[in-house]
Amino acid sequence: MRTAQPYPPALGAVDPEDAKEALRTAIRAVRQARSERRRQQAADAFAEVLETVPGLIAAKCVAVYSSRPSEPNTGPLLEVLAARGVRIILPVLGTGLQREWAEYDGPDDLRQRAPGRPPEPGTPTLGAGALAEADVIIAPALAVDTSGARLGQGGGWYDRALEHARAGTPVIAMVFAEEVYDAGTRPLPREAHDRMVDAVATPAGWRWLRHPPEA
Repeated sequence: MRTAQPYPPALGAVDPEDAKEALRTAIRAVRQARSERRRQQAADAFAEVLETVPGLIAAKCVAVYSSRPSEPNTGPLLEVLAARGVRIILPVLGTGLQREWAEYDGPDDLRQRAPGRPPEPGTPTLGAGALAEADVIIAPALAVDTSGARLGQGGGWYDRALEHARAGTPVIAMVFAEEVYDAGTRPLPREAHDRMVDAVATPAGWRWLRHPPEA
């Protein structure tokens, strides 16, 4: 079943932040309507797709996110990476805009520490600079367009966190298929502080959006 792509009318005629909020509201509504069966099917497909990304195959350390119920589910991906012996680091939100990371130690170690927050590992926090150890970064998004623009949840956490990534580290956004927008006809609203992503993965496949990193 094909899902319609939300794109509120006159999106380009309003302030970028207002346009972002209109899109977030529309996309969240579609995500909430997705059945649990479809979410799980997509989760398994995401793991299979991402296992074909060359950089991920060779990675020793991968930064992933621990998904909330309506987000693309990273559970199967975490299991696959852990089974391969990959070192996985997950976000720890801390207070305010504090940026921390901690090592993944299996699903039983993950805890939701406050309502609305994603599950977080209980292992020692590593600081914001730990992101520089990641060979690949799998980032959450509500939408991505074909220029590499990413629509996040609105807190700016990843825009700030990505400042600590090692130069040339590919950032791959995980979204559902209808959340990939054509930048020529339906560009996502952008502001100067927004960080771009290098590639996008959906349950149907993945592709580079910008120049792939040099080997």
